[in-house]
Amino acid sequence: MYRIKLYNNISEKGLKLDKKLFESSATVNDPDGIILRSHALQEQEITTSVLAIARAGAGTNNIPVKACTPRGVVVFNTPGANANAVRELVVCALYLSSRKIVQSIARVNELKADPDIAKTAEKIKNEFVGPEINGKTLGLIGLGAIGSKVANDADALGMHVLGYDPYLTVENALTLTRNIQRVNSIDRIIEEADYISLHLPLTDKTKGMVNAALINKMKNNVRILNFSRAEVVNNTDMVKAVETGKVACYITDFAMPELMGKTNIVVIPHLGASTPEAEENCAEMATAELQDYLLNGNITNSVNFPNVYLERSGKPRITIINSNVPSIVEKISHTLAEHKININEMINKSQQDIAYNIIETDQDMSEPVIQKMKSLEGIIRVRKIS
Repeated sequence: MYRIKLYNNISEKGLKLDKKLFESSATVNDPDGIILRSHALQEQEITTSVLAIARAGAGTNNIPVKACTPRGVVVFNTPGANANAVRELVVCALYLSSRKIVQSIARVNELKADPDIAKTAEKIKNEFVGPEINGKTLGLIGLGAIGSKVANDADALGMHVLGYDPYLTVENALTLTRNIQRVNSIDRIIEEADYISLHLPLTDKTKGMVNAALINKMKNNVRILNFSRAEVVNNTDMVKAVETGKVACYITDFAMPELMGKTNIVVIPHLGASTPEAEENCAEMATAELQDYLLNGNITNSVNFPNVYLERSGKPRITIINSNVPSIVEKISHTLAEHKININEMINKSQQDIAYNIIETDQDMSEPVIQKMKSLEGIIRVRKIS
């Protein structure tokens, strides 16, 4: 019986674990796996029993990934599972940034005691005039699962769409409509876009990327949407740009103290994936990834290990995690040969400093053989799959 510890409220509909093989709750001790959403997982919470962690969402900034890798703990995420939910909110934000809808609602609510509110409302509506998005240029920085969907929606709404993504996958490229114009430089977007929507991961290179230097190159009255990560925008520079009118409106899904109460800055309380459908999709995908790894050793959508899949043949199976250094595979093969165990099928893949192996053999491996494997230099984890 595998034990799964749950953090946050994981969708019960999406939590499709085989109850004959898995026990899951928030109070499980010494878990084999962890499923979480936004919980900031501390390294000390990852006990030695943990084999894998699945994040029901795309970002893994709340997981100490760098500490997990040398310990042989596989970290999964669920790219694309919440893409539709976020995409809908981004499209909504395009209108919010243009038509001053949030501001106008707040203003009308201030008039609730006015007996002539209908007439007064008519008088003040000119305060909230804003442009239509039809015919305007939208620049997307990032054309992943979310960015590509937003691009197609904006195209359907009559916008001219520019997209920049040096890491665009074939899968996402094929979903783009013929009108989407891919550009090879972010400069083109910065110079031409009336609206800019950010859809990029948080890395050392992207942290604070949208700063005064970049904003100053943008068109006057540009509207900026951030539904990627809070830290990709320098908030101090953004506030100044909005106050001077360089940026007509900034909409973000990330509440930060310095952004609150500012005119023409709309802060949304991280609603991007807050739909029952998205939560179910993320939970289902995270559960499937974790379950396949624990039961079969297969890895799909890991952020710190290579994707590795080997169909089960019914033969005995082990998985080995090792440092990505020369001669490890040779040592593994030699150890099996010493014990007269033949390899029926083997797959080996590496990612940076880590390597992962799935091996199927013609006979079961005894505990002494497993222990001999574990003793080899460079071996991090050996697991027998039943």
